[in-house]
Amino acid sequence: MAGPPAWWRGVRRHVLPAVGAALAAAFRAALAPVAVCAALVLPAASPAAAAGADPGPYAFAPGARGVVGARDTAGAALLDPGRTYRGTLPRNGRLYYRLELTAGDTAYVPVTAVPPVDATVSATDGIRVSLRDAHGTSCSYASARFGAGLSPRPVTALGQREAGKSLCQGAGTYYLLVERLDAQGSHAAAPDDAWELEIAPATEPALARTGTTTAPRAWDSATPAPLTDAPRDRSGGTGFTAARPLGEGVWRTRLEPGQTRFYKVPLDWGRRLYASAGLGDSPGHGYVGGALNLSLYNPVRGYVDDASVGYTGTAGPAALQPLPPVEYANRYAVPTAVTSVRFAGDYYLVLHLSARTARTFGPGPFEVTLRVRVGGQAHSGPAYAGRPVPAGVLTVTGQDRTAALTGATGDGGDPTMTLVAVGGIGGGTALLLFLGGWTVVARRAQRRVSAQKPTA
Repeated sequence: MAGPPAWWRGVRRHVLPAVGAALAAAFRAALAPVAVCAALVLPAASPAAAAGADPGPYAFAPGARGVVGARDTAGAALLDPGRTYRGTLPRNGRLYYRLELTAGDTAYVPVTAVPPVDATVSATDGIRVSLRDAHGTSCSYASARFGAGLSPRPVTALGQREAGKSLCQGAGTYYLLVERLDAQGSHAAAPDDAWELEIAPATEPALARTGTTTAPRAWDSATPAPLTDAPRDRSGGTGFTAARPLGEGVWRTRLEPGQTRFYKVPLDWGRRLYASAGLGDSPGHGYVGGALNLSLYNPVRGYVDDASVGYTGTAGPAALQPLPPVEYANRYAVPTAVTSVRFAGDYYLVLHLSARTARTFGPGPFEVTLRVRVGGQAHSGPAYAGRPVPAGVLTVTGQDRTAALTGATGDGGDPTMTLVAVGGIGGGTALLLFLGGWTVVARRAQRRVSAQKPTA
């Protein structure tokens, strides 16, 4: 039987090896950038992550400046609005810090205290924060305590100087006093058991035009029916700056006893928030008071409301009270849950599961369902005479609204998904190079074969 024709022998000898070599080179060229992008996109695991270590009870703001509080006003360190500071508060500590304020700006100075995860605390332990003028006159007092859960967790209290009030007016020096509240005669905390602090001063400018100075007189205080949607998984962050965006819906997470998780819900002017949280059922017998705590803070970390619920293996929801729509004039009201809902921005929902839950019901994790409803009609806000500090703290953007739906934190997104995108681009490039290489080689091969192929 006759062998293959001469022209086919030419294809097999010259064309096929050339095609294979060209394709291999094309794939190497295409996939090399993908590998490089993967190395750039995927962050290296930190030593703690590699070792499986707990990231800690609280994520402090990246780049927070260290600050040391003074025992008196003479040595008080300066705090600049718009910057975040990190320090410590000793047992029975009373520490002073200094601010330089203008006459027209309202100043807000939230202080978050973070005890060690293994600290023993009482219900009345916590912090007290006050802002004072240079003469020692108090502008405001606020306190935050651990409460019935008897569980160490981040607690936040706000000092503020409101422009336009009878006290603490004018530009000049003001002092922030942070006091640690330890139960009298209690040995709950060791003498060297210092708590960490995060301080994040902010300012709100005056209005461009003076408006009403009375609180809204009527708003619907009825509680809407709870959402019944199927829950969607969304884990929270471990600090204010790491809070996970959240929108309307039913959300599910899992908490271990002692853990605290932060979420943020963007609220425009005219919008209002309803929220509740519930613990899933678990085996076991007993009772833990204040097992689950749900707290709400405004965009400058001012306390709005909180709710807690005990646990017997089953529990009803911890629900925040009905809140008014976000309005500038709410600041003229008396109740904290109204006066604190005074500007647009991110409102923070904070979940904490008491460490004492583990003693009766085991180490968990426990399923927590968070129901969030956003109502009201959005409208434009008042015109300010200047800009808030930090910029954007009292603003809701389109990006914020999108993040609330997707859960994106704005820190660069999910590295895995980024790699998929890069890989997709690289794969497409490889395919194009493959086709291009095939075309070039095939054309060259066609010319060679044509030269060898016998004519009829």
